[in-house]
Formats: sequence, C-alpha cells, structure tokens
Amino acid sequence: MIHLQENIDLTLLNTFGLQCTARYFVSIQKAEQLKALLELDFLQKETKLVLGGGSNLLFTKNIFDGLVIKNEIKGIEILKENDDHCWLKVGAGEGWHDFVLYCVKQQLGGVENLSLIPGSVGAAPMQNIGAYGAEVKDTIESVTAFEFEKGTFRDFPNQECAFGYRESYFKNEGKNRYFITHVCFKLSKRNHIIKTEYGAIKEFLTKMNINELSLKAVSDAVIAIRQSKLPDPAKIGNAGSFFKNPTITLEQYEILKQKHAAMPMFAVDALHVKVPAAWLIEQSGWKGKTFDKVGVHTQQALVLVNYGHGKGKDILELATKIQANVESNFGIKLNMEVNIV
Repeated sequence: MIHLQENIDLTLLNTFGLQCTARYFVSIQKAEQLKALLELDFLQKETKLVLGGGSNLLFTKNIFDGLVIKNEIKGIEILKENDDHCWLKVGAGEGWHDFVLYCVKQQLGGVENLSLIPGSVGAAPMQNIGAYGAEVKDTIESVTAFEFEKGTFRDFPNQECAFGYRESYFKNEGKNRYFITHVCFKLSKRNHIIKTEYGAIKEFLTKMNINELSLKAVSDAVIAIRQSKLPDPAKIGNAGSFFKNPTITLEQYEILKQKHAAMPMFAVDALHVKVPAAWLIEQSGWKGKTFDKVGVHTQQALVLVNYGHGKGKDILELATKIQANVESNFGIKLNMEVNIV
C-alpha cells in the first residue's frame, strides 16, 4: 500500500534548502511497495526523481512536474561473516553517517574515512562517494535495485556498477531507470587497513596525542576536520563539494606548474594527476564571494552555498561562471558533482 500525495514542498528535503514543489510525491518504506507504483497507470509516463537525503542535487525550478519517490527503506542485516569479514545488507534509506557510526561501533572497517558525508546509503554507490583516501566502491559487494520499466528487482555485483571517480552505472546509463533498495557491504573484522595519509588526518591525530590507531580515532579525526571547514547544511544551505577534482595529463600539469609553482596535485597513474578544484577556484578569486543570497563558502571554495531564500538558478549561474573563469585561467574544465534538476 502506498500513499500518493500531490503538491508537496521539498524545501526541507534538500540540503540546499531550495524551494521546490513536487507534483506527485510518495514515500517508500519497503521494497515491495515499488510494485504498487506500476499499478497506477497515470504515473508511468511521469518523470521520476528518487530522493534520498537530498544532499547532492540542485533544484533549478520552483516545480518538479513529475513524481518524487522518497527512499525511506531502513534496516541493517548481517548476511554472513567469517573470522576476517562481515557482510551487511543495508536499507538504502538509512542515513550514511549513521551507518558509518554503526560500523565503527561494531569494529567493522572500511568506511570510517567516509564519516560525516551527508546523504543516504542508497546515494553512496550512485555517486561512488569518497573522501580522505577512501571510496565506497572498495567496500560494496553488490547493489539491489528496482527497475521501473520491467517492474523487477536486480542485483548488481560490484563489477557491474561501473564505478569511477564520483561515477557509477546508476548515475550514467542507468540514470532514472532504477531505484536502489539495498546495498551489501563487505567490511573487515580484523587487520583493518587504516588510511591516515590523505588530508590532515595524521596531523589531527598527532595534535590530539592519539598514538594508537583505531577505526574510531580515524572517524573522529575526519569528523573534526570536516566540521572545521565545511558548513553544516542545517545552518547554511549547501550540497558539499559542488565540483569534482579534475584529472589532467602529467604533461599539462608540468606546463601549468611553470606559471603556477604552488599548484598542488596527487597522482592518478603514470600519465595523469588530479588537481584540487578548490585550489583552482580559490586562485581564481571566488572563495568567500557573495552574490545576494548565494555564494562561495568562506572556508572551502569547493562549496557553493545558499544563505537563505536563494534560487537554484542563481547557484547554477554562479557555478557556470566559476567553470568559465577557471577554464580561462588554467585551461582546465571543472565538472559538477551535484545533480542538476
């Protein structure tokens, strides 16, 4: 049984805090409810938007003239375990950070570096979220999704998810075709691979006199670092990192470095490097800039913000100007990480 609603305000359901009204809206608590949607013939032709935590999208219009499906499928189930690993089946509607804290508490390793990333578990494989040297693809065993057109459920093993840098099959070829219901994770129970080399994790641990590494220590460090430089969406509307870190050739980097000696990078492979988008944006003079009710955050140039009653189209316009300016200055094209609706 589903409860279909009309003309629902989505302002509190997106982390930018943008005003948008859904023509139709339904909340899904159980995977079986998705089949009931197919029984409503008039909905078949409607444009569909699956909504999780609302943390990675930008509404650019006041009305979404289609069906918004809110994913509220919860639950964490142990599928199997051995001496070294534990396999968890997690409802896609679970909050991502809550899931990470659960894993840390249970001494299950693999996602601790992804602490405090906003959004839902279902959005994690779609975006292949990553931070501080870790990507969620390295812990995902499989993804279960409902295909709207066929009305059937399908399991996607990791290799079929086409994971890339902030990319997946669900974000590209499978976009708007599937509703992710569950994600299966393979997590370590012992001999954890603890990553502290990226960002300021090691510096923070030293500052706090933490000499014994643990999943909780890494998680606490990541949380503190993120809180120190990223705005809380509950206070300032934002979607976290708005742009991806661009990949360029090592040859292009060496040429740019002759003019910009301080340009940072981290290696991708023998021929390519990634350049921090935040550095490019800051060097182009955008950090802390405010334009009426929207702007670029004062502490993190990668984050575009809504200071209250801003419009999605204004944020998109700002993002487009930043892209053009960075490309003009460095010859590097920035790609948006946020989904534009």
